[in-house]
Amino acid sequence: MSPALLVIAHGSRDPRHAATVHALTGRVRALRPGLRVETAFLDFNTPSVGQALSSLYLSGAREVVALPLLLTRAFHAKSDIPAALAESASRLPGLSVRVADVLGPSPLLLTALDRRLTEAGLTPADRATTAVVLASAGSTDPEAIAVIAETAREWRRTGWCAVRPAFASAALPRTEDAVRALRAEGFERVAVAPYVIAPGRLPDRIAAGAQAAGADLVAGVLGAAPELARLLLRRFDAAATAPARRPALTA
Repeated sequence: MSPALLVIAHGSRDPRHAATVHALTGRVRALRPGLRVETAFLDFNTPSVGQALSSLYLSGAREVVALPLLLTRAFHAKSDIPAALAESASRLPGLSVRVADVLGPSPLLLTALDRRLTEAGLTPADRATTAVVLASAGSTDPEAIAVIAETAREWRRTGWCAVRPAFASAALPRTEDAVRALRAEGFERVAVAPYVIAPGRLPDRIAAGAQAAGADLVAGVLGAAPELARLLLRRFDAAATAPARRPALTA
């Protein structure tokens, strides 16, 4: 039996979050019909990581690739998910769990961001005259913050006249401050691109900050973009061909 894919999302009280995650995993199934794809959540939603692994195990799966549905390697990727997997796998003899890398950084994510800005009303001709705020959820992890900053620099190199990182929590600047700073520098058109996967409290905070600061447009969250589905499969394939341990809790 080939490895199953277990996508592990954060979870949220906002029902749009789980619905978006399921839409994304549904797109992954459509891209690779022979692959078993299941979803688990760290908090707020079910099934939990333990419940999903137990269900896979009882159905006969003995190899699982666990994929953190995260854009950076912050606390959840470094601590919460490995701990949940280790605790669950220790109760399931013979189960091999390989942990895939987080989604970011990746050129596919930049393409997905472009897609959302196009859907919000920008055209390719607008790139050279539009400043963009790359608004992420935020983290206290210096590595994660550095990755967001580098992602903004890489995206700027694709043709946008300016790209600045911002954060909804835990780090500065906030979205509204980044929008106002770009206005002060003389950029006439400022767009905000949420660098988050699913709707929820922090994406709503990003949108509210953008509106309060007078951004010209706000893109939608990454959601079930086809680029994300392809990226999930790319991370799965890399982990599935890596040497396995029991449980294997490194990418």
